[in-house]
Amino acid sequence: MTETNNYMELDQEIKEQESIEENQGADSADSASVNESEVLAEESNEVSSAEVDDNTSSEAQTSPEQEEKESSEDVDDQEDESLKAIALLQEEIANLNQQLEYQKEQTKSIQGQFMRLTADFDNFRRRTAKEKEEQETLVKKRTIGELLAVVDNFERARTQIKPNSDGEMAIHKSYQGVYKTFVESLKKLGVSAMRPEGQPFDPNYQEAMLREPTNEYPEGTVIEQLVRGYLLNDEVLRYAMVKVAAPGEDEPKEATPDNGDN
Repeated sequence: MTETNNYMELDQEIKEQESIEENQGADSADSASVNESEVLAEESNEVSSAEVDDNTSSEAQTSPEQEEKESSEDVDDQEDESLKAIALLQEEIANLNQQLEYQKEQTKSIQGQFMRLTADFDNFRRRTAKEKEEQETLVKKRTIGELLAVVDNFERARTQIKPNSDGEMAIHKSYQGVYKTFVESLKKLGVSAMRPEGQPFDPNYQEAMLREPTNEYPEGTVIEQLVRGYLLNDEVLRYAMVKVAAPGEDEPKEATPDNGDN
């Protein structure tokens, strides 16, 4: 019984020992695999480094002629681009100059039209103002001309009516007061009376109604104003109707004594 137990224990120890050895073998295999991977990685890195060094060395070994050629090509490309840009700018400048000349011509044309319109408007304004003034003067002449008949009646009354009583004198003075006020109003409107007596006859202001032979006045002198003439701002409102001096009759010569020998 005892031998059997001992045999079983020995068998158990053998199995455990085999198990331990198997585990150690597996660990050794794993360790070997890891080491192999590390070695491969190191070799790969060395290859990559070598390639980089080769490329760097290749780049470093580029000839100066190649570098000069590449630099020249870059300069040529830049010059081409600059020339194209300059050509575009010159074309744009030419277009702008053309537009500027067109605008100048348009401006001159518009200025000319404006000056002509301004001149036409000034002429129209002056012509309109003159026509308006002439129309106002014409209306004023017509209106005042109709009132001159009233002035004539007052003047005839003053020269022809002789008051004989105090009542008539009062009425006469009243009429003369109205006449004076009326004449002052006409003066404010620019009306003035002509007084051509004793002056040479002027057909621009007078109408000769009568010619009277006389030796008291030179021929052609206004002797009397039959109907008073009036001016409106130095323009004839009504011509004066006058009597003009004509040559008088020759005076008889005085008899001279006869100094004969008889």
